[in-house]
Amino acid sequence: MKNNFFFKGQVSNIHKRSSKLSEVTSQILYGEKFKILSKNKNWIKIKSSFDNYTGYIKNEKYVNKHNPSHKVYSLKATIFNKQNKKTKKFLPFGSKVSVIKKNKKFLEFENNKWLKISDLKKINHKEKEFFKIFKLFLKTKYVWGGKSYRGIDCSALLQLYYYYNNSFYPRDTKDQIKYSKNNIKRKIFTKGDIIFWKGHVAICINSKELIHAYGPEKKVLVMSIRKTIDRIKKTANLTVKKISPIKY
Repeated sequence: MKNNFFFKGQVSNIHKRSSKLSEVTSQILYGEKFKILSKNKNWIKIKSSFDNYTGYIKNEKYVNKHNPSHKVYSLKATIFNKQNKKTKKFLPFGSKVSVIKKNKKFLEFENNKWLKISDLKKINHKEKEFFKIFKLFLKTKYVWGGKSYRGIDCSALLQLYYYYNNSFYPRDTKDQIKYSKNNIKRKIFTKGDIIFWKGHVAICINSKELIHAYGPEKKVLVMSIRKTIDRIKKTANLTVKKISPIKY
């Protein structure tokens, strides 16, 4: 039997251990593929098929068959239980859904669960303009281990760009630094430069500004490149470890 499953909840925390009190290391999105490494009544240990990330999620809300045709291209897509009746539930950016039924404005992805087509793109759509994705998350609160509208951390913001574009990229900053081979030596930054510190990452949107999920400010925001480098040096005593171009 093939050990491939797909998460069918809206979004769920991935824990370091099989306890809700355990550290949250990441999140899993609707439609995300994974393998089950072990399970008990309440928890399953999973390995994400996208980035081989391991951790524990609740033993619920997953299926073994899923053939997605569309993906969410908004910060959070409202779920409707009728085509004109909103619920208070959402699917996060990057969620992958299949079609049961559709019309001009709505798509049914599960029984009596609909999304606006304007919140979706086809599954093979690629977004080369990375800032279009990053700016969706502006003002989203900083949450360690988060990768959705509920909260996001710095490495997840970068990884989601690659996840959306169906291209592998590691989850954690320490692995992202190793994976990003090029180390550019420059004093003048350019659009698309990824700046790495130990435990932090930001992306330049032009020669003077960057975007990042920044813990001290508790949100995703645009800041001056130079002021950010100086601030991180002053407050955390960290210098830039690597500069690498984003691939798009």
